[in-house]
Amino acid sequence: MSTGPIPTVGVFDSGFGGLTVLKELLPLAPNARYLYFGDTARLPYGSKSPETVARYAVQAAHFLESHGASLLVLACNTATALAFEQTRAAAHIPVIGVIEPGAAAAAGISKTRKAVVLATEATVASHAYQRALAARQMQSLEKACPLLVPLVEEGWIEHPVTEQVARIYLNEAFSGEFEQADVLLLGCTHYPLLRPLFQRLVPPGVAIVDSAESTARAVAQTLQTGNAPASASDKPELHFFATDSAEKFRRLGTSFLGRPIQQVVHVDLRE
Repeated sequence: MSTGPIPTVGVFDSGFGGLTVLKELLPLAPNARYLYFGDTARLPYGSKSPETVARYAVQAAHFLESHGASLLVLACNTATALAFEQTRAAAHIPVIGVIEPGAAAAAGISKTRKAVVLATEATVASHAYQRALAARQMQSLEKACPLLVPLVEEGWIEHPVTEQVARIYLNEAFSGEFEQADVLLLGCTHYPLLRPLFQRLVPPGVAIVDSAESTARAVAQTLQTGNAPASASDKPELHFFATDSAEKFRRLGTSFLGRPIQQVVHVDLRE
């Protein structure tokens, strides 16, 4: 465990999904201070232009920096895919996105060098995962799954409709030359909530890589706390900010974070 001041980690997402990154991070780096910013008033980012997404991400980065963040986690696949370089250039602190860690984890375990990536339409259109995997000598099929995020946010994690939708997406993806794919990469931070469902539905021998989990490990490594297990006395300091209803954020966010969210500060970011 490194000594020195407690690091302050700023975690940014367009909404709730990035809470799955934070959930994975808390046990790995329990001694940090965390600031979570959800731009819930302006989601979804997937329907917006890259220029708009970059503007929003830079605004969020500056907000988190002004509140003391010493490391920024872009816990949003769309923002990472469309605006990572712009955010990194505008920030004065290190920035970690969700795509590179996920791709690295997938490449590390694949034998067939073929992966299926499930993501939102905007992330798929950017081909960010395809590029990251190709750089690691992996072929990938990127599958847009626009129905999954609303189903997760509706709380229909165990619903038969969600299972039917997921089955259709997976059957379409694991076909043709990608029948041989041996990794399913979850390229959206909502999808970890569906991991048990995917586990039941994927072909035998397919490993699931969760980009939220991979990103948390990369952040913990950067903080040099990756090998420091949480003890009973470790209570991470958590602060939540949202640009829309604080009450809705508390209610919906709890299922993503896996623990109650006590207080959310409403923020109005001026254009």
